[in-house]
Amino acid sequence: MPIGRRPNKVRAEEFAKPPEHAAAGRAAPAFGAFIDSLPDILVARDFRRVVSAIVSAHRAKRAVVFMLGGHVVKTGLTPLLIDLMERRVITHIATNGSTAIHDYEMARFGATSEDVAAGLRDGTFGMAEETGRGMNEAITAGHAHGYGMGEALGRALEQEPALAHPELSMLLAGRRLGVPVTVHAAIGAEIIHQHPAADGAAIGDTSHRDFRRLSASLDGLDGGGVVVNTGSAVIMPEVFLKALTIARNLHGGRPTGFLTCDLDMQRHYRPRVNVVERPTQNGGAGYEITGHHEIMLPLLAWAIADALERGSGKPVP
Repeated sequence: MPIGRRPNKVRAEEFAKPPEHAAAGRAAPAFGAFIDSLPDILVARDFRRVVSAIVSAHRAKRAVVFMLGGHVVKTGLTPLLIDLMERRVITHIATNGSTAIHDYEMARFGATSEDVAAGLRDGTFGMAEETGRGMNEAITAGHAHGYGMGEALGRALEQEPALAHPELSMLLAGRRLGVPVTVHAAIGAEIIHQHPAADGAAIGDTSHRDFRRLSASLDGLDGGGVVVNTGSAVIMPEVFLKALTIARNLHGGRPTGFLTCDLDMQRHYRPRVNVVERPTQNGGAGYEITGHHEIMLPLLAWAIADALERGSGKPVP
């Protein structure tokens, strides 16, 4: 058979492009040139589709929901997410309990993430007084006033007389920008549950209130929204599936026709099934893009910002 008649999976026009050399007196190539240079193959193509979908969702005023685990904060990525909140790209941040703890500590003390092994030996792991007492008192107050956990923690941080780095807090950014930041707790899985100030009723009530708020936000995914899960292998994929069930139960089977992406360091069963596959079976698309958070999230955030500022972000076939 002549090779010209053979179907081929890879074509020359799909190959990557090297960086252009900056001519004398001209600026170096923009970040968008790097994104455009990626090969139109496999996960590079998927990445561009995710960027395009997020930009399109923003322009069409559809929901863009980011679901986070604590490692995202510990790798210093909060400023990128806050920037996307400020650009009105992200419409809802949903986190597990560890994310909220790291966010709270960064805002209040400017440091987080203790040595677990060392603290476990003598029973001091997770026992910082200021974190445990401050967060639990905020949650208890939120329970009394009918707040969700994210709102309760954000309000408590607003009332602190001196914060080390308020600009690094998604909880505070959500309060400032009117973007919901919900916290989905797992009783016994978070260090603040070890403290005497922990109130199980308050934790359950405020986190359940946030679960209902997330369910309400998901209706905005219909017809072009985006969900990105990053850093949570169990809690957020499980919460998302149940919240989506509620949204579809209340809205005649919608939302459909949205895109999901699991952007994580490893591939796990629950993110693949509960985020990528099941929610998009009746319309939409799901992607798995695997890589270290501290590299992949900056790539995503910069690509989105560049597409918005260039007026690009056309759909990738």
